[in-house]
Formats: sequence, C-alpha cells, structure tokens
Amino acid sequence: MSGGRAARQRVAVVTGTRAEYGLLRSTLAAIRAHPRLELQVIVCGMHLLARFGRTLREVERDGWPIIARVRMQRGDDSPTDQAEGLARGVRGIARALHAARTATVLVLGDRIEALAGALAAVTLGIRVAHVHGGDVAPGDFDDAVRDAITQLADLHFPASRAAARRLARMGVPRDRVHVVGAPGLDRLLELARARPARRATRDAAARPRTALVVYHPAGRPAAIERRAMESLLNVVAASGLRRVIIYPNSDRGHSGVVAAIRLHVRRSQRCDVVVHRSLPRDAYIAALLEADVVVGNSSSGIIEAPAVGTPAVDVGDRQRGRLHGGPGVFHAAESRGAIAAALHRALRRADARRRRGGLRVRGVYGDGRAGERIARILAGS
Repeated sequence: MSGGRAARQRVAVVTGTRAEYGLLRSTLAAIRAHPRLELQVIVCGMHLLARFGRTLREVERDGWPIIARVRMQRGDDSPTDQAEGLARGVRGIARALHAARTATVLVLGDRIEALAGALAAVTLGIRVAHVHGGDVAPGDFDDAVRDAITQLADLHFPASRAAARRLARMGVPRDRVHVVGAPGLDRLLELARARPARRATRDAAARPRTALVVYHPAGRPAAIERRAMESLLNVVAASGLRRVIIYPNSDRGHSGVVAAIRLHVRRSQRCDVVVHRSLPRDAYIAALLEADVVVGNSSSGIIEAPAVGTPAVDVGDRQRGRLHGGPGVFHAAESRGAIAAALHRALRRADARRRRGGLRVRGVYGDGRAGERIARILAGS
C-alpha cells in the first residue's frame, strides 16, 4: 500500500474564491479518482472571509483533502489589502507545499490567489499547471495577473483554441499547451442536459421574469464601483425583472458594490429581490438555468450562459475582449441608457428562447469534459 501511494504524483490545487472553486470541482474529482495522482487542496483568499460567506465551509463539507488554510486578504477594501494578501499567500502556500512534498501545483484563472500559488511553487522548484491561460479581458488588472501566471507555468490548459494561439504568440512551447475546454462547463452541461426542457406554456408565461445579477469590482475606488452598480440595478428593476443578486468578489472597490446592493434591497419590495453572499456551485447553476438573463460583468455571462442559451448583458470593460461562448452576449457601457438598450435586446432573445424550449449547447469552450482531460494529462506528463 505504501509503495503504491509513494508512486502517485501529488497535485495541489489552490482555490481562493467561490467562483473558481465551482469551476474546479470536476477537476478535483478527476484528480482524486485517478490512480496515478494524489489530490491535495489548499484553501485561501476569499474562502476565509466571513463577509463573503466564508465558503471554506463549503469546501470542507465536500470532503476534499485540505492540506492548508491560508489567510490572505483582510477584506477591508483598503488600497494595500490585495498586495499584502499576495505576500501572505506566497508565504503560507510555500510552507504548505514544502511540508506536503507536492510535485505539481494547479491554479486556475487570473486572481492573486492563483498568482500566489504559482509564485510559491516556482520558488520551490515545483511544476505549475495553469487552467484558462491565454484568455483576454483587458478591462481589469487581472489580465496582467493571468499573463504573469502564464510566464510562470510549465503546463498550460487553455479553454479554447483561440487562447492556445495566444499562448503560442506569447512564446509558450506548443508541446506544453493542451486545449481542454472550460471546466466550468463540466457540471453545467451535466445538469442542463438532465433538466427538463422549459415548456412554453401558460405556467412558463406566468413565471416572473428573472435577472441573475453578478457584478464584480474592476479595481476602481469604491465610489465609482457603487455608482456603476446602482445604475445597473436601477435599470434591471425598471425593466420589471425579479433580481437574484450575488455578492461581488473581494477585489478593490467591493465595498461600493456591496453598499449599492444594500441600498437597492432597502428600496425594493421583498418579493422582488433575493441576495446571496455566495451560492454552492449546483445552486448557482440552477439559478443560471432558470434566469431569463444574466446581467453584470462575470465571466459566467461570457462563457457559461451562452453555452446553455441564457442571454447575458455584459456591463463595462471588465470582460472586454474575452471570447464569447456563443451568441446572446450583449455588451453595454456603464450608463443607464446603454444598459437599458442591451437589456432590451437580451430579453427579446430570452422570449424567443422560451418559445423554442430545449437546450442549445455551443462548442467554443468544449464539451464539458475538461476535468477528466486535465487529470489524464497531469498523470501522463
């Protein structure tokens, strides 16, 4: 038994946010199930902050083998919180990796938690695998973080062929790049295919139209982020939509977004607004599938919503340049007029979707089997 365990490659997956954890769950399961791999999980960042739902508890309930819990940000929205959090993350993650004798560190995306994991691994001489490299979203400082991780990584798992081509232009050797698809589609498509088609009946027509609102700060001062979120919420409310609102991430400016949400709740009828600090992945997918439209600036509106035919209004520049997962994404500047026009177009598409019924899966970001591909490639490389 001990000889078998010693032969397995130890792979530490770093998760710092509820969103990226949800995307990684299929990969975690595939790594744990693979006979040549041994899963390790490091939980850090937003997961440990009570203000954002302390989603560490969700990771613990799911039963993954957690080797470390690393506190990074304080969550106070000060200008230095992200930088100081990065420093704490590198130190804490490095200590955990060294103690656990990790062979490979896997990170996803473009946040400082992923950067902390990559920096810790590189300084220890540990291989880095990066999921979702090569994407483009220049409206946020995260774009620079993603490209920095690309330069640190040894193994690349882009979600699309377009992202793989960009990695090649950045000088990444082709034999280190494996297009696997977007892991966020794995569970999404599984649940979507198992879900009964929405019927264009009297019952469906009577159901209140709903907007899933997910808006994150783009690193600007809280006052600017607050005004942007207030404009968005006012337009959605004026359209007569029920609002299911998810709290933002912990990036700089989040306090302004939270303040706008709280004010909106106070001014709205209770039956018109539901607010969640966080949602487990399956609950979030259910909300996405049930919504008539996604409004905000989350990547889920660009990648996941189009894959299942849910229209999305992408507000501002945070996701500007990111490859769309399919049709039905409508961009809008942060003005009320622009948001209202884009929302009108999105709702017209939502009405057509209701009449059609059924699931319309698009293939730009893969077929929903990214997690198993990642595990297989890790085990064979």
